[in-house]
Amino acid sequence: MDLGGGSVRPLAVLLLAATAADASSVITRLPTSSKEIALTFDACETRKVMHLDAGILEALRRHPVPVTVFASGRFVRDNEAAIEELSHWPDVRIENHSWSHPHDMRLLSDEEIRSEIAQTDDIIERVTGRRPTLFRFPGGHADARTVDVVATMGHQTVHWRWPEGDPARAIEAAALIEQTYDKVKPGDILIFHINGRGWHTAEALPELLDGLERRGYRFVSLAERMGPASSDVMRESKKAK
Repeated sequence: MDLGGGSVRPLAVLLLAATAADASSVITRLPTSSKEIALTFDACETRKVMHLDAGILEALRRHPVPVTVFASGRFVRDNEAAIEELSHWPDVRIENHSWSHPHDMRLLSDEEIRSEIAQTDDIIERVTGRRPTLFRFPGGHADARTVDVVATMGHQTVHWRWPEGDPARAIEAAALIEQTYDKVKPGDILIFHINGRGWHTAEALPELLDGLERRGYRFVSLAERMGPASSDVMRESKKAK
């Protein structure tokens, strides 16, 4: 799956080799028929230092909703103070998006995958006080083996049913809004970018937050709607603070 505006293949195609158990461990939507949706952002960083998108943060300050940020370890390393502050916002969780954001983790060995996840778990826990329980593959590139390695690290893999494609400069704010209204369904996991690569996301977000709620959708916590295990981790973390 390519989020940069190239050809997009359904996640099912990426997981054709997976067993039923493996496929079921990849979350692409919330287990609900109600008009509930989850808002997620990727915070990616490879070699160039990136930072949180100030426009997106301001939109979320003005219209608070539950948010999950899948951050790469390098991004957290280069934005420790900002990530720590963000992690204290109500209903914001920071989850694992690999350390170095490899283009395709299917090309890595099991040990390399474990290292990518473990390093990121460690820095997120140190900065936010909570160890991640969710993982998102860069670009959505996954297969049965890589999903299984993630599971052995104690993480659920969370992707999406369809991508917004906001790293593509050509997708302007009006187009982001229109395609979201056209494609969204109950249980969807919306994916945007908060690392300065969602070129028109900050511009589109205020209308999207208002407009989706006007259409009867309610933003919910991704982890809390996925099952008791993730919810318990968050409750225990809040007790410890």
